Amino acid sequence: MGRMRRLDVRDRTTVITGAAAGMGAEVAKQLAGRGARIALVDRNAEGLAAVAAVLEGTGHTTHVVDLTDDDAVAALVTEVEASHPRIHALITCAGSSMLGDIDQLTLEEMRWLMDVNLWGTVNITKALLPALRREPAAHITHLVSIYGLAAPAGRIPYAMSKFAVRGFTEALRHELERSTVTVGAIYPAGVKTGIILHGRYAAAIDPAVAKRAAAAQAAMYHTEPTDAAACIVDATVRRRARTMVGRESRLVDVLVRLAPTRYWSAMRRPLRRAIDTTTPIG
Repeated sequence: MGRMRRLDVRDRTTVITGAAAGMGAEVAKQLAGRGARIALVDRNAEGLAAVAAVLEGTGHTTHVVDLTDDDAVAALVTEVEASHPRIHALITCAGSSMLGDIDQLTLEEMRWLMDVNLWGTVNITKALLPALRREPAAHITHLVSIYGLAAPAGRIPYAMSKFAVRGFTEALRHELERSTVTVGAIYPAGVKTGIILHGRYAAAIDPAVAKRAAAAQAAMYHTEPTDAAACIVDATVRRRARTMVGRESRLVDVLVRLAPTRYWSAMRRPLRRAIDTTTPIG
């Protein structure tokens, strides 16, 4: 079918959220290297400027916005469309993490992460849909997570948000199946971007303990950002519905299918240090 043609990214625009650092920045660099125009979106103006300065090609723009602000997102889309008449892809890389167990976390902390990871994704996607629908072929790529496949202890708000993004992505794909817009989810395992080291933790946790847990989690990350970005770019160009990034992601996908109520027994030991936010230092 025509709607499943591969995207021709040259001289067409991809909007990338979370583009000031990490996966978003790396995806932007690789797409720009293919001749795409990039609309870089993030809250971090300094980071956006640094990324834009090293992109190949011309026509790239930067947009400083808080994706949880509805009015700001509406204004953003107007701004992007003014500079980019051919928007044919959206890649949502914006997100954060939150350490802590249910007794340590407040509802406010959990709601904050849900606003960032879920509602920020929903907001920009809904706002850009009219522009994407005008293209003969367009694709939306949402970064989910390995924790959108399996929900570990000690990561309740993060797993909640990522399972929700997964549900949004799949339902939206089904709603748009007769349109020119396709939708895909990316499930990365540990990518060495530093998200966990720069993420938040419950205020009730001793900062030294939180740092220890974050470092233990980061030590489990094996995928290089350049490799993960290449997978994301390829999945977007090929308009794939579901993409696993990293060996661990593929293993967990199989594990959850085989043992949907018992997978934690296999994951508990490898994650024990990364989910420990209670044992005192010393």
